[in-house]
Amino acid sequence: MIKKISKTEEIVLGGGCFWCLDAVYSRIKGVEDVIAGYAGGWLMSPTYEQVCSSETGHAEVVKLAFDPDAISLDDILHIFFLIHDPTTADRQGNDVGPQYRSIILYANEKQKETAEKVIQEITMQKAYENPIVTEVVPLESFFGAEEYHQKYFEKNPEKAYCQIIIAPKIAKMREKYKDLYKN
Repeated sequence: MIKKISKTEEIVLGGGCFWCLDAVYSRIKGVEDVIAGYAGGWLMSPTYEQVCSSETGHAEVVKLAFDPDAISLDDILHIFFLIHDPTTADRQGNDVGPQYRSIILYANEKQKETAEKVIQEITMQKAYENPIVTEVVPLESFFGAEEYHQKYFEKNPEKAYCQIIIAPKIAKMREKYKDLYKN
């Protein structure tokens, strides 16, 4: 018997604090790896403090490695639009600044087309009262965040931010996408 080898794809997403996206996507079937980091700006090898200064152009993002035979990019993006507000420029709740903007950094034209199609679908469904402001741009570079940001929710589940902000996003995703949730 020949074992099928899956082809992994990568896409980079930013929708507010990267701790939230990391926690949600780490629980999705077909997502093989999630790395918190920075992208979309001009400073090479930025630190968290530099990104928080709002002067690097970078957003807090996650790089997802996923098996397209196990989960479609459509599903990944629908989850993305479910767990953050794509209608607020440079803001997610109390997190304010360009580092918290809604952004999709695509690796190829197919990903770009899929992102644009999903945005159009969500817009036509009138899922949000205000227009979607998510940037859809090519990925130029990605910089992994410091180690203490990786798997933050798993390491700090008792922290107030994790309980008040992250846990409800996980619950929302689990409720809507039960079949994609890792048990």
